[in-house]
Amino acid sequence: MRWRQGRRSSNVEDRRGESSGGGLGGMGNLLALAPLLLRSKKGWMILLAVAAFYFFFGDNQLFHQTPQQSVPSTSGQPGAPAAGGDDVADFVSVVLADTEDTWSKLFQTAGKQYTPPKLVLYNDAIRSACGLSSAAVGPFYCPNDDKVYLDLSFLNELKKLGAPGDFAFAYVIAHEVGHHVQNLLGTSQKVQQARMQSDKVTANRLSVMLELQADCFAGVWAFYAHRDRNLLEPGDIKEGLQAAAAVGDDRLQQRSGHAVAPDAFTHGSAEQRVYWFSRGFKSGDVNQCNTFAALSGQQP
Repeated sequence: MRWRQGRRSSNVEDRRGESSGGGLGGMGNLLALAPLLLRSKKGWMILLAVAAFYFFFGDNQLFHQTPQQSVPSTSGQPGAPAAGGDDVADFVSVVLADTEDTWSKLFQTAGKQYTPPKLVLYNDAIRSACGLSSAAVGPFYCPNDDKVYLDLSFLNELKKLGAPGDFAFAYVIAHEVGHHVQNLLGTSQKVQQARMQSDKVTANRLSVMLELQADCFAGVWAFYAHRDRNLLEPGDIKEGLQAAAAVGDDRLQQRSGHAVAPDAFTHGSAEQRVYWFSRGFKSGDVNQCNTFAALSGQQP
């Protein structure tokens, strides 16, 4: 990708090196003493009183995400380094900025306003408004705080999956931003409500539709990144297709030594993910990304 002269985003929070805050602090100590306190009536009263104090006034990490200070990667000027000064973080900042440019224009055309997500860089584990997560879960989007979370070590995982290259990583970022777009449009909320009222197989199918739409949105971003800003080089789309295929549920099930079980898919098969990314890239049309209509009948 021709990314080095691209605009850097001011929406990157570099929280690498921070503690995940996995401990429960004072509330944790209270819970540890609970078995002793519950042996007497007075103990019950102490437990309830202290719990009420923590709920209303104290460090209630169990209920709310503690606000984190934002560390912008740049001032938005081309050529400025990302926080930490390393190349990969700088690349992430440029890709995020380009998704901002694409979706801002598309939302404006539709008469809407696009509010970009924050992207959080972290190591090993992170506490978000969606809970405590480790790097093992891979990149994810949390709709509760409108943030994309990314451990840069995932780049090595992509290489192990057979999807090396900078555009493969860009596809992953654009996919997570696609989930943010779904959240802004209200699609994520509707799917979540439908999943809660469905059996497991149907709920998994709805998840697949949501994930494939995010793949299509990533393809739409790639269309404009190539047409309007000439970011893509020969071979980049092939890298994106390899990445989409590599994280297909069937491929991942096979790699883990399990038989392919379509009813257990939550993200879509390799073929589906390639198809929907390609559909977005070829058309550049968000209206072509209605996976819910397309997959309610015969799958492509």
